[in-house]
Amino acid sequence: MLDTYCERAGAAGLLAEPINLITNAAFIVAAVFAARRLAADPDLSLRNSWDLGLLILLLGAIGIGSALWHSFATGWAVLADVIPITLFINLYLLSFGWRVLRLRALALIGLWLSYQVLSIGLVAITGPELLNGSVGYLPALAFLVGFWWVLRRRADPLSPTLLAACLLFIGSLTFRTLDSAFCATLPMGLHFLWHLLNALLLYLLLRGLIETRRTPQQTPAA
Repeated sequence: MLDTYCERAGAAGLLAEPINLITNAAFIVAAVFAARRLAADPDLSLRNSWDLGLLILLLGAIGIGSALWHSFATGWAVLADVIPITLFINLYLLSFGWRVLRLRALALIGLWLSYQVLSIGLVAITGPELLNGSVGYLPALAFLVGFWWVLRRRADPLSPTLLAACLLFIGSLTFRTLDSAFCATLPMGLHFLWHLLNALLLYLLLRGLIETRRTPQQTPAA
């Protein structure tokens, strides 16, 4: 685990990845800004926005978990890194399906199950190390692009935000994938850009959900 990123390059110690460690603060900043936006919306309360509040907490947990991983690089630290990310992706999928796509319960379950099949199946076929370990994020990108395509066809005002999110995700995945290829010429690597771009990406995704202002009284689509 000590050779996962250029910046660490086999070194041990809590500060072996200072740039990768510090840039995780971007997730905390993004969570604070998202929380402020949620609190400022008079149409949203704890009763009708609990999922948004939980997503904001998970966004902060992503920053903390990733910081622990880049500090300790152990088995328990990688779980602290991966679990909040996995929970965020799954909850966002359900929240987007309910708040934006207006899906009913069965369609929402189908959406979630289709993501699980694609995510688990792709990693099982290719192996988790493909693309420098980035292969596991390709299903999330595919669904994000799909969401943007649906909103674009509907002329939904959220469509430009989803397009920006897609472009940010493509950029961050590219930097994550190429990190090991630049170790010889760039000892600090490119992984820190994965943190910075993803913090902005997740903030945009949360802001989009908050601005949708879906309440339980609105009728979902079939």
